[in-house]
Amino acid sequence: MEISLEGKVALVTGTGPNIGSGIALALARYGATVACNDLNPAAAKTAVERIERNGGKAIAVPGDVTDEQQVLGYINKVVETCGHIDILVNNAALLGGMGVLDESAEFFGRAVQVAAMGNFLNTKYVGRHMAERGIRGSIVAISSSNGWSGSAGVIAYAFHKGGVNNFVRAAAMDLAPYGIRVNSFTPTAPTPDNPELVAEQGAGGVLDRPRSGGIGGETGQEEWRRPARWSGARPPLVPMGTTGTPSDIGHCVAWMCSDYARLITGCDFVVDGGARAKNFAYAPAPASEVAGPVPLVPLDVTGELDKELT
Repeated sequence: MEISLEGKVALVTGTGPNIGSGIALALARYGATVACNDLNPAAAKTAVERIERNGGKAIAVPGDVTDEQQVLGYINKVVETCGHIDILVNNAALLGGMGVLDESAEFFGRAVQVAAMGNFLNTKYVGRHMAERGIRGSIVAISSSNGWSGSAGVIAYAFHKGGVNNFVRAAAMDLAPYGIRVNSFTPTAPTPDNPELVAEQGAGGVLDRPRSGGIGGETGQEEWRRPARWSGARPPLVPMGTTGTPSDIGHCVAWMCSDYARLITGCDFVVDGGARAKNFAYAPAPASEVAGPVPLVPLDVTGELDKELT
């Protein structure tokens, strides 16, 4: 089965160097012209440069996904430059945070706003663009394992990712009469495979080396505090030994946006080595005895990371 997105135009929000950039690269490698959005213009530009050095076509469309006029502005720029939009990937989100006892109202509100308005505004206006022109397109929202199960230290993230999940189902029902499909994808702590990001931060994902201020971030030091998570030795967390990379996510999202998935809407796709499916009491075999998946099919042909990430 040869997936082709030739002739299609995709808009990806939040094209920072990890998941967003990986999805944008995948869509381009499968033939789409990709509009890379990010609040940070430099991040959008870097995503475009990564696509171009891998032989793809892309434009940068920076902007705030919570600002209606900015959203309309960059959507109009995509249409004016590329002619139409066939694919939307709502990836923009505010990461990090704290637990419910310590999170600030300011951070909580901003995190929820980015997810809520980002998904709503982009889906509304790209959906209208598709419906008005008879484009039977595909919209994908990026969820998280934190939207389906509880995890300490990320109360705002857990709240808004849970909202994304039902937004997808409701939007799928709204847009089904127009032949527009809406689905979600759930990643779980992917291991970076962007050469630039690895060069900056080193190899290994958050399961191997937790990010400062990320999952289970710092909390107060009062005497009554209890630990948020176990930090001692533990068996492998993932049945297949790895939660995958942004390239694994990108391959799946590209297929979701292709005509092969023409009847799939209102669904969630999971690529995480079995992490979400695992019962809490199940401990996989020791790392040395886990066969793991077949080798990664790389997307970034300029890098050699596929040898390290299989």
